[in-house]
Amino acid sequence: MPENPLSFDLLSRPIKRAIIANVVAIFNDKSRGEKPVKRRPDGLFGPGSVAWRVHSDVTSMMVGGIAGLLLQMLHPAVLAGVWDHSNFRNDMHGRLRRTARFISLTTFGGREEAIAAIARVRGIHDRVRGVLPDGGVYEANDPALLAWVHVTETTSFLKAWMRYAEPDMPAADQDRYFAEMVRVAEPLGADPIPRTKAEALALIEGVRPRLLCDARTREVARLVMTQRAPNLMQQPLHTLTMQAGVDLLPDWARAMHGLSSPPLSRPLVRAGTYGIARTLRWAFR
Repeated sequence: MPENPLSFDLLSRPIKRAIIANVVAIFNDKSRGEKPVKRRPDGLFGPGSVAWRVHSDVTSMMVGGIAGLLLQMLHPAVLAGVWDHSNFRNDMHGRLRRTARFISLTTFGGREEAIAAIARVRGIHDRVRGVLPDGGVYEANDPALLAWVHVTETTSFLKAWMRYAEPDMPAADQDRYFAEMVRVAEPLGADPIPRTKAEALALIEGVRPRLLCDARTREVARLVMTQRAPNLMQQPLHTLTMQAGVDLLPDWARAMHGLSSPPLSRPLVRAGTYGIARTLRWAFR
């Protein structure tokens, strides 16, 4: 007897609504009146952009976000800015949520929303400055530091997208993603800004000799990896996302952090994350 598509749709709606509600709760703070960002074609990008394509996938953005954060913290000056001026110890989830909301506003919001979000971040960065443990000074609005944050995020988002959504993504589209993301990096004040994938990877290699993992780096990584989800229903997704984020790191970065990713567990992590990605795409379709 053939299935009734209408019956299946009616039965699946409550499941979809529950999934969507839990995901929305991860990225939006109800206590602050935050609501999901509406997609507007008059923003920095648009429906035909690669940025919309890559940043639309919830799973790969979460996985890429974890990997990007762990990469960023290997830079002593970026780490110092977070260590000295952030309440991450008490609100790591809030920090990750605010970063995700900034990406959502600059990607999908209208031009005024995007520019306002960038201006807020620059205003916060103006007050973030201090002294490194070795006596050097740092400023969050240093163009080179902003470039490091930008390139670690974009390369991680793209890598996660290709692993869990579009493994055969054309090279031209990969380059176009970096070219498009200049529209966010430039007004933020980053310099140099990669405009191709090759330039992005070369920038990371150029910064690698200055990276460091010390006690403070390990403490931030520990807090990232051990944070709990806001509720029990989100915990399985949360745990798998963390593991997938570590798995996404380059081997050298994972070694610096001392985070293990046993080869035998990789297929399980990737299969589980891919399954979650398919479920979330089904729910949001």
